[in-house]
Amino acid sequence: MTTPEVTQSPIGSSPIPPAPEATTRPGRVEFVAMMAMLMALVAFSIDSIMPALPRIASELSPDAPNTAQLVITSFVLGMGLGTLVAGPLSDQFGRRSVIVAGVALYIVAAVAAVMSATMEALLLARFAQGLGAAGPRVTVMAVVRDLHAGRGMAQITSFIMMVFSLVPALAPLMGAQIIDAFEWRAVFWSFALFGMAGTAWYLLRLDETLPKARRRPFRPALIRATLSEMLARPDVRLAVLVQALCFAGLVATISTIQPVYDDWLGRSAEFPLWFGATALVAASASYLNARLVVRLGMRRLVRTMLGVHLCTSLLVLVMLLIAPGVGPVGRLGLVLFWQVVQFFMVGMTLGNLTAIAMEPMGHVAGTAASLISAVSTVLGVVLAVPVGLTFDGGPLPLVLGCFAFSALALLGMLRLGQEEA
Repeated sequence: MTTPEVTQSPIGSSPIPPAPEATTRPGRVEFVAMMAMLMALVAFSIDSIMPALPRIASELSPDAPNTAQLVITSFVLGMGLGTLVAGPLSDQFGRRSVIVAGVALYIVAAVAAVMSATMEALLLARFAQGLGAAGPRVTVMAVVRDLHAGRGMAQITSFIMMVFSLVPALAPLMGAQIIDAFEWRAVFWSFALFGMAGTAWYLLRLDETLPKARRRPFRPALIRATLSEMLARPDVRLAVLVQALCFAGLVATISTIQPVYDDWLGRSAEFPLWFGATALVAASASYLNARLVVRLGMRRLVRTMLGVHLCTSLLVLVMLLIAPGVGPVGRLGLVLFWQVVQFFMVGMTLGNLTAIAMEPMGHVAGTAASLISAVSTVLGVVLAVPVGLTFDGGPLPLVLGCFAFSALALLGMLRLGQEEA
């Protein structure tokens, strides 16, 4: 059965067209908000816990405070592994089943995190949360594809990402408010409530978008064959490796930046505001990338942004080494400058690197997309964890680690060669 043709309409006008078996469907604005909320589960789970890291460390790992950063990386690791199977499972069992199962696991893990008495138990709960969050993270885009194609899909996806981009800016502030009003464990209750609210909205307002006639069985052999083909192609290998290095810098920054504000800057109370401001500035990277990528090409744009980040990190490293006595305002300016460039670079590279890796894999696009995301995420976490654990009270280990990631990534991009035709 083929997907019915979708008639395009501007946002806020007519409802989205139903899938062949759907009877309940929201309008465009509601659909965008609903999908953005489900996707935001990941960003909310990562960014809102950042203000809680010092309290988690003091209660569960007072002798090794740096291990509190693993609360973030363990979640991302679980999400990366879950991404590998969430897409194929939704193709076999339908979108609703995978979203509901994923969010159910996410909620159970959130409750387990609330009851955790040791750091090990908390990290295990966060890993399980990441596995569950992979369900809605992957399946949301499949739902959009079920109902839209071509320019209509691009339009809806752009609207979803515009709404989604607000979450990283607001989540730390929301997390800080919850922690101040209650205590750090209450953040995990907010995760459970957020997951239940988004899933209930989805179940009440949108029927299954993948009819049984269009479902495909889960084929582990296809995953193995696709992975073998990816590893056999130097261009795909390099693109995934470069993406993993860029993602490693992002994870290392997210897991370490809060302690930098707390210990080095002495601005822990202001952290949610400054983080939100830099996230909003960096959110423009996606728009700028869309404007430049057609003119400059993906590979050239990635090389340029890696070069900019490399030079910025080198400058900040020199400042940290030769001017350790810089005043509080100067320290804040240095961190904000580097942080914006770091987030901006990530926003202008990860999507392009996915497209580069996908170019020769069009015949197995769905499976390849899941594998590219899973491999780059897991490898990125593995690379980022040692950087976070070397935190010594200042930003030097973080900046040095990200400098090394960018240098290696730029070498990989140079080996990829010139821009595609």
